[in-house]
Formats: sequence, structure tokens, C-alpha cells
Amino acid sequence: MDEAVSYTDFFVVVSGANPRQTRSIADEIQRRLRPRHRPARVEGEREGEWILIDYVDVVVHIFTTAARDFYRLETLWGDVPRVDVSAGA
Repeated sequence: MDEAVSYTDFFVVVSGANPRQTRSIADEIQRRLRPRHRPARVEGEREGEWILIDYVDVVVHIFTTAARDFYRLETLWGDVPRVDVSAGA
């Protein structure tokens, strides 16, 4: 990402089925990283449609499936390398 944007090295884009699930995903990410890393900011947790967790070098975007389809964030950086990590992979 460093060639495409100057403010982070990686984007992690994750989907959940509904706001309850996206909030659970966000909670678990923060819980697992908390011993060593605290986010600079967290946005969207109340609504749960699009949660952003900013760890500066890594920015995590957690979308409901509908919000991810609507915003199509990945299309903004079509030429950067991607790694598809599906559940169960």
C-alpha cells in the first residue's frame, strides 16, 4: 500500500454478515492485539455497518456484506497486491 497511500502500509478488509457480527470481529481483533498494540482510533462501532480500526501501519476495515458491496473500497486501489484469506483457508 505504501506506493498507493502515504498514511499506512496495509489495509485489511473484512466482512461480517450483520452489525452484530462486525462488532464481534472488531472486539476480537482489538482483544488479541491489545497486549502490544492499541489503535490510534476506532470509528463506526455503534452502527456496525463499517468499522474502522486504525493501527497506523495497518488499517482494518470491517464491513457488513451489504456495506462492502456498496462502498467497494477495494476498487480504489486496483493495482496494489492483494492476499485473499477466506475463512477456513
